[in-house]
Amino acid sequence: MQGLGNQVSVAYKDLCFFPDVQLPAGFKMPKFDLYDGHGDPVAHLRGYYSKMRGAGGKDKLLMAYFSQSLSGVALEWYTRQDASRWYTWDDMAQAFAQHFQYNIDIVPDRLSLTKVEKKPSESFREYGFRWREQAARVNPPMEEDEMVKYFLQALEPTYYGHLISAIGKSFNDVVKMREMVEEGLKLSKIMSYSAIKATTQAIQSGTGSVLGKKKKEDVAMFVSGSWHG
Repeated sequence: MQGLGNQVSVAYKDLCFFPDVQLPAGFKMPKFDLYDGHGDPVAHLRGYYSKMRGAGGKDKLLMAYFSQSLSGVALEWYTRQDASRWYTWDDMAQAFAQHFQYNIDIVPDRLSLTKVEKKPSESFREYGFRWREQAARVNPPMEEDEMVKYFLQALEPTYYGHLISAIGKSFNDVVKMREMVEEGLKLSKIMSYSAIKATTQAIQSGTGSVLGKKKKEDVAMFVSGSWHG
């Protein structure tokens, strides 16, 4: 695929792995679920087979349009392969499954779940969905109450302190409560963990007299989580 100098050729014959493959008459290209390099590669192959049933099991056709079901690092992997090594569809499927096997081998455990952090770009609901997807892969499977316990441990101290009373509730309830806490923090209706800690230390160090009785009662209320009532 090399062109002039160090430039990569963009010629059709160099970029298209199977230039002579044509879709059968009347065959409509399905809309694929894209595989981005994460998740079970065998599950993706199974879904691809299902969508391409109209191809009649023709190897070249399956191979030629497999890239349409890939994105991200998976598509990059595909484009870097030497297609001449793939004589049959099974050759390609085997290479694909082996390359992305690490998604199956590196199965999350209970401890690793406590280290799955929320990304700055995702909402808390999106984070909760992603976290639960990982939790579903843990073996042996987790019961709902155990899942909630480890999910709470993965939260930042500010939220953990306010949601500790959520133990015993459903996972979806915890997600909703976390969103309520976030809204309360934004509206200054709930004190952050750092503010509670600073105020508590001030009281314990003897400067609490400046805060007054009302401030002490507020701290006690926030720490106990009675704001939920």
